[in-house]
Amino acid sequence: MPTYDYLCNNCRVRFEKFQGITAKPLKKCPECGKMALNRLIGTGAGVIFKGSGFYETDYRSDSYKAGQKSDKSDSSADTAKKKETEPDSSKKETEPAKSEAPKSDPAEKPKKKA
Repeated sequence: MPTYDYLCNNCRVRFEKFQGITAKPLKKCPECGKMALNRLIGTGAGVIFKGSGFYETDYRSDSYKAGQKSDKSDSSADTAKKKETEPDSSKKETEPAKSEAPKSDPAEKPKKKA
């Protein structure tokens, strides 16, 4: 249930009232007794859902966050080692193009030796 702010236009008293969402706004001022109350529009409050039944990742413990940070640093070190051991593709030696022997035309009959 939300808390609403009220302001009396007669005596200028300001107060909060804990009411249900469907409850009708108050009209009568508790201080002066006049029907001069206005419910103010509030900024609302941030809602934090803690406890079982919500996403586990919303409120991770400090120990979990530290473990994640160390895992990231380990994986970046492994990536750096892998790059050192892999041959650089720009330094590969190029092989000369192979020249192919002329193929015989299958339509051409072989010459007979005399």
